[in-house]
Amino acid sequence: MMRLFTYICLVTLLLSISFFVEISQADPSVREVLDAMQKAPEFFVDEVSCRGGYLWRYSEDLSRGWGEAPARPTQIELHQIGTPHVGEILLRAFDLTGNEFYLTNSKKAANAIIWGQHPLGGWHYFIDFNTAGIRQWYKEDSSKFKWGMQEYHHYYGNYSFDDNATQSPTRFLLKLYMHTLDPVYRKPLLRALDFFLMAQYPNGAWPQRYPLMYEYVYEGHADYTSYYTFNDGVMSNNIDVLMEAWEQIGNEDYRKAAVRGMDFYIISQGAEKQAGWCEQHGMDLMPAWGRTHEPPTYTSFITVTNIRDLMRFYLMTGDFRYLNPIPGAIKWFEESTIEILGDGRHKLALYYEVGTNLPLYMHNSDDVTPEGYGIHLYDHDPTDNNYENEKNWWNPGKFTIIDIKKLKSEYNRLEALTPEEAMAEYRTKKAAKPQHPKIEAGKIEELIHSMDERGAWVEEIKVFLKDTTLNGEPAYSGPWANNTIQGISIFSFVRNMNMLMDYLEKVR
Repeated sequence: MMRLFTYICLVTLLLSISFFVEISQADPSVREVLDAMQKAPEFFVDEVSCRGGYLWRYSEDLSRGWGEAPARPTQIELHQIGTPHVGEILLRAFDLTGNEFYLTNSKKAANAIIWGQHPLGGWHYFIDFNTAGIRQWYKEDSSKFKWGMQEYHHYYGNYSFDDNATQSPTRFLLKLYMHTLDPVYRKPLLRALDFFLMAQYPNGAWPQRYPLMYEYVYEGHADYTSYYTFNDGVMSNNIDVLMEAWEQIGNEDYRKAAVRGMDFYIISQGAEKQAGWCEQHGMDLMPAWGRTHEPPTYTSFITVTNIRDLMRFYLMTGDFRYLNPIPGAIKWFEESTIEILGDGRHKLALYYEVGTNLPLYMHNSDDVTPEGYGIHLYDHDPTDNNYENEKNWWNPGKFTIIDIKKLKSEYNRLEALTPEEAMAEYRTKKAAKPQHPKIEAGKIEELIHSMDERGAWVEEIKVFLKDTTLNGEPAYSGPWANNTIQGISIFSFVRNMNMLMDYLEKVR
């Protein structure tokens, strides 16, 4: 019996040793991960950063940089993934390691953001530390796109809720302040939150930009920036920021403003035969022109997004009013379906004409405006030989694929919840620890070794290079970067740092 016990112990020990050898061969040590987590940010802080802030992409030698548009060396980016997200990554690294290096440089990102804050509290898409050159940059560079990018055709000097331009900096300052309780960040945070309250219309909506301006009349259309805006997450992101601020700071004004924003979803829904929403609504609540690729139509993509928002609002508030618009919107989807796909999902046009409810499709023409920008044409014909022509390639898409069965199922589930159950579900989801994606064996080792000696992840990136002409001057062909170079991406930096930290949390 003793020999058998000894044999079992020996086999168990050998298997254990074998297991740990296998793991060590595939996965890096905690020390290696910590070193990589330090090396990559050091490169970004020391070599890439402009006064604590960052763009989206850089050439490998850092001689050129790009935000959403080609950028000057004195610019940093705020919206989508930019400086606030780098600041948040560094803050997470500080929480995980206690290393003051991360907190110091997270604060530098915050300081850069605060420098560019509008006196009323908001932000533009970017900050330029050489403010004297902004108008010239708009005139000579950012406005030189043949297709799209019309938000960069004219410089207003006001500040934007589009694409999280103001929301992202506010969220980051809220996180940093709640981490540190440093009064240095309290004042700009409260000024930012006041900006949300100040910019809100009495009916609960927000414009795309604030302070309101009406000066840019283009291609026969009125200035769209004061319209009630759902496009690019303006309404939903504002509501989320205000609810987050109310939950953490406790100012009831933030919750009241968020609820007014939720209520706007109800009052702006189309009538029974077109019970949807559009990218932007005019002062009469009807669909309105935005940019020239955003016609005044009911929009399937915005409508399905708004349905999901309304479901979330019910969980937040327990108020059944936010479920009431959903059946009408789903019925509109069913009646507007172009095709039911093999998997049961419904194919709808992106745009539907007001009144007729006919699908409306955008086509790029060979004509240009007096300024040289491409002219879009709209009709009811989804086919067009020129639609995917490489020289006129840009369009926002013709169709939206919607899983109506899934929407109905979730609506029925939520409708069966009591208000108390709905709010309890929301609180549970908010308190839940984030579920990090599964990390494949060897992926972290590969990630670490893919850094160059500087600490940079160099890869193929898409950037804007002037590859066409407008009125005889060099210009960019479209709003999606279409030239490939070797470079460095903030998107990859944020993703890779998160992966390293996910792994560190797993093995510790």
